[in-house]
Amino acid sequence: MIAACCLWGLSSLYFKAAAHIPAVDMLAHRTVWSFVFFAFVLFWQGRLKTLPAFLGRHGGVVFLAAITISVNWFLFIYAVQSGQAVQASLGYYIFPLVAVLLGALFFGERLGRLQWVAVVLAGGAVVVLTVGAAVVPVLSLALACSFGVYGVLKKRLSAGPVESVAGEVFLVAPIGICWLGWTYSSGNSAVPDLRDLGLLALSGPLTAVPLILFSYASRRVRMATVGLVQYLNPTLQFVCAVLVFGEPFTGWHGVAFSLIWVALAIYSWQTLSEDRAARKARIKVSISGTSVM
Repeated sequence: MIAACCLWGLSSLYFKAAAHIPAVDMLAHRTVWSFVFFAFVLFWQGRLKTLPAFLGRHGGVVFLAAITISVNWFLFIYAVQSGQAVQASLGYYIFPLVAVLLGALFFGERLGRLQWVAVVLAGGAVVVLTVGAAVVPVLSLALACSFGVYGVLKKRLSAGPVESVAGEVFLVAPIGICWLGWTYSSGNSAVPDLRDLGLLALSGPLTAVPLILFSYASRRVRMATVGLVQYLNPTLQFVCAVLVFGEPFTGWHGVAFSLIWVALAIYSWQTLSEDRAARKARIKVSISGTSVM
């Protein structure tokens, strides 16, 4: 789980190294090379033949998920390349709280009092940045919301993450191939040499490996642990943005991020408390069942 979140959090270093390649081209290559990698993984596992049947059952939802995650990928690449990685990290900090709201909206999940406090604090952080920095953090909100909607769509799919994401990139890979074909044929390609092509080919495993690691770990650790460890991702993004890329971090950013961190601390405490109560209830039921026997 830690390895997956570190790869996600440090991926901004990779996209910064490829900043000379336009974000649209970068997205197209990421889509194509991700499909190549996922297809190889499914072939190696003997599950490649299950992909057409999966798409036949869930093609519409998978296509919507593919478009949503493609938007999210593009926004993240653009944020890093345009010197707005701080906004990207803020977006992924906000995401858990957006997910809570979407869970209540689409799945009828009830929010506790502390969860509402956390959501309000996150909203306050957005207001602080909007008023103080005189700019709406559009990128942050778009990243959080697009990933949140992606999560809603994925919740409706009964498939493993490898098969699911392979289906997504399979549906949008033709768009990426057509785009790259047009740039090459028109002489507008931003990949002048083999070094850049090799760099772009890395986007496939960079996308797939963390997801496979995350899938493996999420089946073996508690959900509360999953939620807490995932904060490594935006934290590493934040460190890269400020300390490595040298992006400005103003006093208003400090206030906004402080509100977000407090909100996440409240949210995490609530999650851990609920998880602890659920485990105690399961133990009590188990003991009761044993004593009856």
